[in-house]
Amino acid sequence: MKHLSKALVVACIGLGAMAAAHAQKVKFQTTAGDIVVELDAAKAPKTVANFVQYVKDGQYTGTIFHRVIGTFMIQGGGFTPDMKEKPTRPPIPLEADNGLRNARGTIAMARTNVPDSATSQFFINVGDNDRLNGTGPGNGYAVFGKVVSGMDVVDKIRAVPTTTRTAPNGMPHGDVPVEPIIIKKATLEK
Repeated sequence: MKHLSKALVVACIGLGAMAAAHAQKVKFQTTAGDIVVELDAAKAPKTVANFVQYVKDGQYTGTIFHRVIGTFMIQGGGFTPDMKEKPTRPPIPLEADNGLRNARGTIAMARTNVPDSATSQFFINVGDNDRLNGTGPGNGYAVFGKVVSGMDVVDKIRAVPTTTRTAPNGMPHGDVPVEPIIIKKATLEK
């Protein structure tokens, strides 16, 4: 039995290494440059599946980074340059208590004050945002990957001037870049 346990552990470690080597990546082609994120489906399976489906559906094409706070994060995935909110699928369950931290360079799902309300919007942490980490069921923000290329682009975006803009529905939005930073395309990478 001991032999079997050791073999099983070695096999699991090997599978884990293979999964890490074949981790799914998404490339955002933006007007500020390219950003590539590596997704962690092992720790955030529902979040990654949701995000990947939005990428496949073309949800992010033509959206903007609509909320930029230089010491905190850059947020996108929900609005067009004229501040119209794109339709989404139903929200997903919160996976914030997954061991992944809201550290500089990680990507997480945006949501409302309701825990299970994330749809298509995401943000990239530009600093270590420990206060966003999940500490139990129903709190925190679900990290589901990290930037592996283009952190210089993220830093360029976080430094742009911002303003308040009013959406067509009359809702004001703060921290919107003066010059839109557009996601031209999001694609799954090998």
